[in-house]
Amino acid sequence: MPRHARIVAAGFPMHAILRGIDRTAIFFAEADRRAFLDALAGLAASESVRVHAYVLMTNHVHLLITPESERGPSLLMKGLGQRYVPHVNRAYRRSGTLFEGRFRSSIIEADSYLLACQRYIELNPVRAHMVPAPGDYPWSSYRCNALGGADPVVAAHPLYLALAETEEARRSTYRDLFADVIPEDALVALRDATNGGFALGSPRFQRQIAAMVGRRTWPGRSGRPKKEPPDASQLDLPL
Repeated sequence: MPRHARIVAAGFPMHAILRGIDRTAIFFAEADRRAFLDALAGLAASESVRVHAYVLMTNHVHLLITPESERGPSLLMKGLGQRYVPHVNRAYRRSGTLFEGRFRSSIIEADSYLLACQRYIELNPVRAHMVPAPGDYPWSSYRCNALGGADPVVAAHPLYLALAETEEARRSTYRDLFADVIPEDALVALRDATNGGFALGSPRFQRQIAAMVGRRTWPGRSGRPKKEPPDASQLDLPL
């Protein structure tokens, strides 16, 4: 069965997941994570991709990005492979690929879903029982977005900047968002859209993206294609 082309639109945020092949580890030491973040910062600048949030897990990476061109995400991921994989191969005397051949992604409706996705990404280490709180994990964007730590990777999205007028108030408001648990249906919607390569948003947004890319951008039922997107507006996705 042929694979659909990836849904990408310049100026629209995306949630992307880069996994180790066969779900094997891609980070083995702190130096590896630093090397990856150095590569990510440089490539995001050169490929005009803004990174709003990230987390480096043991065997995969989550990114929330906004590309300025449709080629930006693919060039970013290709560049990460070209820069980071040789580092691992040299350090651990291995050869061959490290990442799955195709990264997973979902285009996101910013107004309703972006900050929920950002929280989802930065809470990954907590859900994995690696740390009790997101600020305890050093390899994510949380310390930058919530605590004001310097991070050359992160470029704030306008919706994050609109949380408050001052940096201190903005970070406080952002931290308050983490007091609420992300509902299970919201987690399922985020995962399904990313794993399936669909658009995440309201029916109107999904139809808008479908018209832009020329194909259905929401999950269909087996058998006859579903003509209309599901009403994702019913999902409880807190900001």
